[in-house]
Amino acid sequence: MKLLAILFSFLITSSYASEYEKVGVNVIAENISGSSYYVPGKSGAATEFEGFISNSGFVITKDGVVVFDALGSPSLGRALLEEIRKLTDKPIKLVIVSHYHADHIYGLQVFQEEGAEIWAPKGAWDYIGSEVSVNLLESRRESLFPWVNEETYIVKPDRIIDSDTNFSLGEHEFLINYFGQVHSDGDMSLLDLNDEVLYSGDIIFEGRIPFVGDADLIQWSNTIDRLRNMNVMYFVPGHGKASNNPKKTMDLTYRYLNYLLDKFALVVEDMQEFDEAYDSIDWSEFEKNNAFEIANRRNAFAAYLYLENILE
Repeated sequence: MKLLAILFSFLITSSYASEYEKVGVNVIAENISGSSYYVPGKSGAATEFEGFISNSGFVITKDGVVVFDALGSPSLGRALLEEIRKLTDKPIKLVIVSHYHADHIYGLQVFQEEGAEIWAPKGAWDYIGSEVSVNLLESRRESLFPWVNEETYIVKPDRIIDSDTNFSLGEHEFLINYFGQVHSDGDMSLLDLNDEVLYSGDIIFEGRIPFVGDADLIQWSNTIDRLRNMNVMYFVPGHGKASNNPKKTMDLTYRYLNYLLDKFALVVEDMQEFDEAYDSIDWSEFEKNNAFEIANRRNAFAAYLYLENILE
């Protein structure tokens, strides 16, 4: 009977698939522990791999499914939903959004259509109401067409989280850690206490250089210290592979951010020009990591401006 229900649900999902352009990338769910899963994105720039560059996760409980992040297009969100439907016909109850960046939120409309409630960190409304969000969506409608198109919209959250929050669904207990403005205008993680799996969002990039943007670098480093002290067995970063060695998975992001802080604090104190300083810094520790060529100079300049602002 359960098999028939899952099959029926899958057929319903398939009948709606024509609403969204089918993706050409493989979106495949991997089991981490117990009822906790994740979908690993590819390592690349924002518009590579049809926008499939970030991770998503989900936990199946007896009363429904909790999803963590929704990927970077409605088409990818649909592919994620289809992966969930291969495993269960239970309703999608919640989508917990780590932060409001495009590669994590453009798939939300698929889950909103399923009746899921959307929870997001404080700061999400700052992004939603910004010119950045409007301009970026217009840009992605071109660079990621047809997977992002005129029918793609930014989903507004049903609930804002502004402090650490416990909740339960079915037999599972969860903890949302609210971090505030760190990597974005607002960031948070999700811990499945039953399976001891922590989904970090973009607080951690594994296997590639992180995207700094206008992040609060000191707060980001402090937040990783907080994560490093959490007692969990399994760890899912915002980008990169999940692991059963959380501290090792956090290592690259932690070392890189602190390297930027240490080097550019000296640069700013000495009142050096950015270009001269950048060329004099030894980047060999990080230059073999994915996205170094694309992201490092921009990240370094962001760190330079950030430290100029707080040290002046």
